[in-house]
Amino acid sequence: MGAAMVCAGMAHGAERDLGFESAGDVNEGPLHFLSNLPAKPVHHHQNHIRIEPDSLASGWVSLSQCHDHLDAVPSAQITFREGFVRDLRVDAFSHIRGAWIEGSSVQLRQVEPGARLCLSAQIRALRNTGNGYFNLINGPYMRKFLDGYYPMRVTLAVDYPAQTLTLLDISPPVQPGLIIVEKPGAIRVEAVFEGELQTMIQFERN
Repeated sequence: MGAAMVCAGMAHGAERDLGFESAGDVNEGPLHFLSNLPAKPVHHHQNHIRIEPDSLASGWVSLSQCHDHLDAVPSAQITFREGFVRDLRVDAFSHIRGAWIEGSSVQLRQVEPGARLCLSAQIRALRNTGNGYFNLINGPYMRKFLDGYYPMRVTLAVDYPAQTLTLLDISPPVQPGLIIVEKPGAIRVEAVFEGELQTMIQFERN
């Protein structure tokens, strides 16, 4: 479960902002991880999720989310699945003319180059799959323009109660362009890619 960004007037805004990237930078194929960050700053999507002991029964987890280097567009919205988000609020923004909540979405107006947005919410993202197993699915993350994808960076940090849950698996696995650091109670994922990225973290109840 993650937020999706939808941009109105994307072609106009993206021509201004993405035009500095060559046509060779756009990827129309499947997910492709990049070993190195592009020279030009790219959209950096950061999620910090906290799983509490009572999340196992309710499915609700705490989310803090920030976006850096948003693409310059006249208007955009960050949408969450209806019924799977509550207490949504905008915490901070810069180089954006206006940012406000409408239902299960964050509406943005006049997003300028170098824009930054931070928000927080409760999201129902922890799924009980039975027999003491749980999974946390995030994404899909993407930076799409017309029919192709441009480079994007995602940082995902997950804190969980190690006394209650044991980490079993993280998908996709570590590879060039995808770094995973884990220790009891904490997971950090760093990814640079083109295409659509979805992550799944699997836990077992202790």
